[in-house]
Amino acid sequence: MKRKHAFTASLLIALCAPALVSAALPEGSAAPRFTARGAVAGKVIDYRLQDALSKGAVVVYFYPSAFTGGCNIQAHEFAVQYEQFVAAGATIVGVSLDGIERLKAFSADPDFCAGKITVVSDADGRIAKAYDISVRDIPAGRKDTRGTEIDHALAERTTFIIDKSGNITATVGGVSPVDNVAKTLEIVRRQVIAR
Repeated sequence: MKRKHAFTASLLIALCAPALVSAALPEGSAAPRFTARGAVAGKVIDYRLQDALSKGAVVVYFYPSAFTGGCNIQAHEFAVQYEQFVAAGATIVGVSLDGIERLKAFSADPDFCAGKITVVSDADGRIAKAYDISVRDIPAGRKDTRGTEIDHALAERTTFIIDKSGNITATVGGVSPVDNVAKTLEIVRRQVIAR
């Protein structure tokens, strides 16, 4: 039984393991605006990137799937550092191909988004495509940390820092979930100081 749990944990971590950023829009590009159904603190919302940008910089992070190893870690780290991002003038939104019901639960889970991080559903992959994010299918039958089958493709873990004018000022990818959040916060703080 222990071997089975160890294998399952390894598989879940592999699903959300860092990969080199193979594509993604480069720094200096205009960030594609999007509107999507999302969730925060378990409630469904209509999220508009343009509205968020009117209040300041936005961290848009793409991740493979809610309730999987690395993605759980990354959401938790963003939630723990949330006030630091706000103090530096940035809001955070996560984007995945998860359906809205999964995201409602993920956004409210105290161990992950903790009611702080907004996550939006890109079920048809149009947002990922607009940002040149690689999306890959996974074999049928793969399950998340709750034992629920993952029924969607996985977006490459990539984070964009977008300034108030709507331009991508930095991209973070190819690092662990913890390092992704730390590097993103470092960049956001540096940009605040440079203003």
